[in-house]
Amino acid sequence: MRPVQVNIKALDASAVGRFWAEALGWSAYSPGVTTYVGPPGGLVWPDPVFVGVDVVPVPEGKPAVKNRVHLDLNPTSVGRLLELGATPVDIGQGEVPWTVLADPEGNEFCVLEPREVYRDTGPIAAIVVDCVDPRAMARFWGAALDWKLLHVTDDHAGFRSAGGPFLDFSRSPGVKTVPDRVHLDLLPGREGEVARVRALGALDLDLGQGEVEWSCLTDPEGHEFCVLRP
Repeated sequence: MRPVQVNIKALDASAVGRFWAEALGWSAYSPGVTTYVGPPGGLVWPDPVFVGVDVVPVPEGKPAVKNRVHLDLNPTSVGRLLELGATPVDIGQGEVPWTVLADPEGNEFCVLEPREVYRDTGPIAAIVVDCVDPRAMARFWGAALDWKLLHVTDDHAGFRSAGGPFLDFSRSPGVKTVPDRVHLDLLPGREGEVARVRALGALDLDLGQGEVEWSCLTDPEGHEFCVLRP
């Protein structure tokens, strides 16, 4: 099972989708009610290498708290992102060698300085998840995914896809208090994967989604994720 897209909720999914397409140098596609952002050249889903962005319309705006999931982008023009509608944000980062911005609806993301480790990930260097216990997250997600676990410490756990972005779990103060505005959608390679991740500690989640073709779950720290149909 592997992540195939980052799901972002938005009041105006088309506008936020266009922002992310321009920010990443990708294309925005509208195959249904959502706006999917993926590499240019025509819609290919699931992409065999990259993790796309799927922007989903919702009636509620972002709450006034920092998202516990965000994207780290490889170096790109901060000035261009500001022209596209991004805004600088202060999340208490202090003096850091990266730039913290938010998309037009307030979803935080970081623009990194050049790093050799991210040179072949594409425009999204990493998907970063704030957590209380990176070691526990490494155990759960390492068993759930087919991505390679690179390292794990008390403060950080890192996974790597085959040619795409990293998935990082970073120790952060506080705990999750509101539903995630940004979450991962996973694609299983076979039937039975939902039962398997439940056995690993995932819990079912009822968001009022009704009868849908995917399963809504949470990891052991309450981060939402969806398992799509094979």
